[in-house]
Amino acid sequence: MSKDVIARYFDAFNRGNIDGMLAVLSDDVAHHVNEGQVRCGKDLFRAFCEHMARCYREELRDMVVFAEGDRAAAEYVVHGTYLATDEGLPEAQEQGYVLPAGSFFTLEDGKIARVTTYYNLADWLRQVS
Repeated sequence: MSKDVIARYFDAFNRGNIDGMLAVLSDDVAHHVNEGQVRCGKDLFRAFCEHMARCYREELRDMVVFAEGDRAAAEYVVHGTYLATDEGLPEAQEQGYVLPAGSFFTLEDGKIARVTTYYNLADWLRQVS
């Protein structure tokens, strides 16, 4: 069950389907952003996704998902394009980047209750600067 929920989440991500991602999240999802604050609830998750879609176009490849009980993890490679300048970051000029990353999940009642994502920000900055 856990792997199926995670697969639906990432399938929606790769299609740019924010509603599809929200469909597998609990109402009070805790979203732990790399180098950022924890955002709680679907409204903040949607706002984050909309912001990301404006600034970045990304596809996750080479996905491997691990799951046991109410926990899951995924390792993947982000293939992206930096579309619009994000506040506090270098100017966007449609730079491409390839970045290994990982996400960790807690599931409750068949929904994702926690998403934590990690990647190497210094590597990303080097690629887009």
